[in-house]
Amino acid sequence: MRKFHSISAISILAAAVIIGSCKTKFDTTKSNYTASRSESALEHGRVLVYSICGGCHYDRSVNKFIGTRIHEVPGIVGKVYSANLTNSKSNGIPPHYSDAELKYLLKTGIARDGRFIPYMLRPNMADDDLNDIIVYLRSDDPAVAAADTTIGTSHFTLIGKMAMNMMAKPLPYKTDIKRPPERDSIGAGRYLVDNIGFFHCHSKSLTKLNYLEPEQSKGYMAGGMKFKTPQGIEIYASNLTPDKQTGIGNYNKLQFRKAVKDGESTHGKLRPPMPKFDKLNDVDVDAIYAYLQSIPPKYHKINGH
Repeated sequence: MRKFHSISAISILAAAVIIGSCKTKFDTTKSNYTASRSESALEHGRVLVYSICGGCHYDRSVNKFIGTRIHEVPGIVGKVYSANLTNSKSNGIPPHYSDAELKYLLKTGIARDGRFIPYMLRPNMADDDLNDIIVYLRSDDPAVAAADTTIGTSHFTLIGKMAMNMMAKPLPYKTDIKRPPERDSIGAGRYLVDNIGFFHCHSKSLTKLNYLEPEQSKGYMAGGMKFKTPQGIEIYASNLTPDKQTGIGNYNKLQFRKAVKDGESTHGKLRPPMPKFDKLNDVDVDAIYAYLQSIPPKYHKINGH
């Protein structure tokens, strides 16, 4: 009898896993939005795509946005590869999406086929910045020119599928958002920390991020999130609050610029997956610094720091 109950329990659990792993579909956009193309939009979009998308989608070995293996995902979840963002008609994302669908995906996480993709979400991004990103992704710049390379196909385990569906909460489609003016350095810095995604990596956990209100994310900007290098070495994100003992409270503006743009901190070279944000201008980096210096300091000693 006990064996029968054990088998029944296992069967019920297996059924729950299978049911939980079923895909859920959501309505996508019916908008006829078309991005406004100009040379300035193209150049600004290039900066944004390198700064926002580069960490996951840019392969430095070939200097193209063909996607990469996301090594930080635990094996129990499966193998995850970022998408090819080139204009490949066979493997790339842009040729298969309208401008409206790309904008909707980035805002809400809903793909053109109705699937919810719970990462790369930018619900608070200004409409003008989204416009420029789309313009660049449609361009013939070498980094996004068609490349049919297949890096790999994501494969989720049953546990991974359940976890994905537990996160299946599309975000609201907010429009008419303006980027704060440069003269508002703290506001501009907060906007960049949100939309470049600094808080994604430098908070407590990927599953505890609040995309709509970033400051409500668990361990906001206090670091500690664990990552793996392609070689399997574990590293932990730094504390970017202005705590003088464990954060960046002792950094001056020039030291912070060097860390962000050149990948060199006061303790040595920064390691992957931390990219160099060398496309950002000094005004933007200084705004990020001003904002980070304005948030509450949090004492949080990080492994290896």
